[in-house]
Amino acid sequence: MSDRDPSDLLPSERMRTQALEGEVTQIHRGHRYAEEGDTFTIEETTFEVTDVTERRLGDLTDDDAQAEGMDDLDAYRDLLERAHDDFEWDDDSEVVRHRFEPR
Repeated sequence: MSDRDPSDLLPSERMRTQALEGEVTQIHRGHRYAEEGDTFTIEETTFEVTDVTERRLGDLTDDDAQAEGMDDLDAYRDLLERAHDDFEWDDDSEVVRHRFEPR
C-alpha cells in the first residue's frame, strides 16, 4: 500500500471536487496508476482504492460514466474526445478502472 498524489488518479480539479462530493467514485485511465489498498487525500478526506480492474472501452456502461461524474456514456465519450487531441474511441482499447471510496 502506498499514499498516492490525488492528481495521479484524478487529473482535473473538477474530478477531485466531485470525488469529495461523492459524485466520482471511479476513473478509467490508460494505465494502472494505483493498486488496491493505496490511498490518496483530497483536502482533509482520505480515499482508499478498493478495486483496480483491466477492461476495454467497449465494456463501459452508462453506470460507469455516471460513477465518473458524467450523465451517460455518450457524454463521457465526448469529454474524452475533447480532452485528448489524438483520442479516438475504440471499443477494443484497453483501460484500467480504479474504484475508490472515502475511508
